[in-house]
Amino acid sequence: MSDEIETKLSAARTRLILDRPFLGALVLRMPMKAADPHWCQTIGTDARALYYNPAYIDSLTLEQTQFALAHEALHCALSHFARREHRVKERWDKACDLAINPLLVKEGMTAVPDALYDIGFEGMMAEEIYPFVKENEEEQPHDQHLYGVDSKSSGDIGKQPPGDDSDSGGSDSSGKGPARTPPPDSLGEAEKEQLSIQWRQRLAGAAQQAMQAGKLGGSLRRLVDHLLQPQLPWRMLLARYMTAASRDDYSYMRPSRREGEAIFPTLRSAQTDIVVVLDTSGSIRRDEMREFVTEIDAIKGQVRARITLQACDVELAAEGPWVYEPWEEFELPDNIRGEGGTRFTPVFDWAENQGQHPDLLVYFTDAQGEFPRQEPNFPVIWLVKGRGEVPWGQRIQLN
Repeated sequence: MSDEIETKLSAARTRLILDRPFLGALVLRMPMKAADPHWCQTIGTDARALYYNPAYIDSLTLEQTQFALAHEALHCALSHFARREHRVKERWDKACDLAINPLLVKEGMTAVPDALYDIGFEGMMAEEIYPFVKENEEEQPHDQHLYGVDSKSSGDIGKQPPGDDSDSGGSDSSGKGPARTPPPDSLGEAEKEQLSIQWRQRLAGAAQQAMQAGKLGGSLRRLVDHLLQPQLPWRMLLARYMTAASRDDYSYMRPSRREGEAIFPTLRSAQTDIVVVLDTSGSIRRDEMREFVTEIDAIKGQVRARITLQACDVELAAEGPWVYEPWEEFELPDNIRGEGGTRFTPVFDWAENQGQHPDLLVYFTDAQGEFPRQEPNFPVIWLVKGRGEVPWGQRIQLN
């Protein structure tokens, strides 16, 4: 069976290279290793190699095998092994699969049996999906994510693999083949960082080759564009813009008293009026709002800013606005509500009707909603969670 499995894997990889060169180039970067069925039930990766149970590969069609290989390659290319941070592994693993599988299905690929799939998560990153994933559900990833824990003691080990009823720990399922790869060691933090850089370079190279061949489009191209754009620290950028809006400046206005005809510059130090808007449509969680407000409060103390807070989903929150003077702590009100649809127009209509335009408006949102057709005549910063685009203003990616 060994030769047949290797031939099948080679054929699946070749077909990916020809039909989907982006995915094929990523798969080429992964050494394929037959694994002991006692710890590898299906297929998996540790970001260093791809491990497979021969009996599982034998149970798949050629099209499903292509899906399985591309799935593992995307786990690596998207650096899922390095992005979990504080999140619960079980929920993170499911979120990662729910981010990848809709992409591959939309590419026209045939999913393997039991692949996690929800069309509602199409176009979302694993971090965005994670809050919606509940623990202790019966559904589990079809593959094994071997980079997050010590695989040799992992709970992933111990299930009976498909087609295997042998007790031989180091041979193939017939008991006669050569010893197979033991479970890999878990990744250390330094190795995670190094592998993340390597896979980012591989992602860029694979995307360039596929675009030159005219075979990278749709959702995969948008994903690549998002991942390869400069990921600037949003806190630093936000502080820079708020400081610029409120900096001390020199004024050359004619003073009431002067000596002779000369006009000398005088230092102007005035209060800055900043409007902060929270998207309460449900896409932004309350703990994320609280973190954002805390960051604004830290910057506010440095720039002598008067903050007017608004909240909006399809309309402005009836309880707002909330006003915070420069000497007051800026905090999230308890009575903020929302979770309807998303429209940005009410905020800018309100600002226009005030008659006194703010020095800066900062909008915290996922940028999925109705925008005003005309850009206002005051500066706007969009702090965007996700990949939504904005028609005007300064967009800062929330990493």
